[in-house]
Amino acid sequence: MSKMPMYAYSNRELLKFESFVEQNFGKFDSVLHEIISPDIHLDIIPVPPTDEQPFYKLVTMGAGAYKMNVPKELKGQKLERAEYVIFLPGDWDLSSSDEKYYWAIRQLKAIARLPVNSGEWLGLGHTLSAHDDSSPVAENTKLNSFVLLAAWGKNQEFVEPLKLGLFKQVNFYQLLPLYQEELEFKLANSLNDLLRRFDDFSLIVDPNRKNWC
Repeated sequence: MSKMPMYAYSNRELLKFESFVEQNFGKFDSVLHEIISPDIHLDIIPVPPTDEQPFYKLVTMGAGAYKMNVPKELKGQKLERAEYVIFLPGDWDLSSSDEKYYWAIRQLKAIARLPVNSGEWLGLGHTLSAHDDSSPVAENTKLNSFVLLAAWGKNQEFVEPLKLGLFKQVNFYQLLPLYQEELEFKLANSLNDLLRRFDDFSLIVDPNRKNWC
């Protein structure tokens, strides 16, 4: 059996990546390093809460080393590489193995690895179910899926792509958890139609937020 290739950033790219995260998402003092990496070396950078933005920002670091199979008609738009972001409340226990907390890290990594394992690609507006049976991400919530939005930075503006080379650009996508009814509404309509239903829109995860559909 042939061994699956490993995709990873170079040391130079990692330094540039970390500087980019600090500039666009905020300062951080640790990285959640992956111990075993079967395909991409996928770490997570937890940007801690601040007085101005009292919530965690979890940013994947490693997914963009893999070049996704983007459709031919989109080849010129530099959508082949991506990293993923999720915002969590300031009291979220990042060190807990309890699934009511750990699902955020689990789903970040699962989504980041999906293109590698499936040969598909992910981009703005794409939706994903957390589990094949449409069950919730954890027992304390009915959120069970995600839609990818443009990532939001510390300066309250969309994060521009990271340029690692002339032809190497990494895009950043925000994970917005959804309920099943919201997922179905988006699939039947559009992302803009779904977002228009959110009267009280927030990118910070709330396991018990209102179901807008």
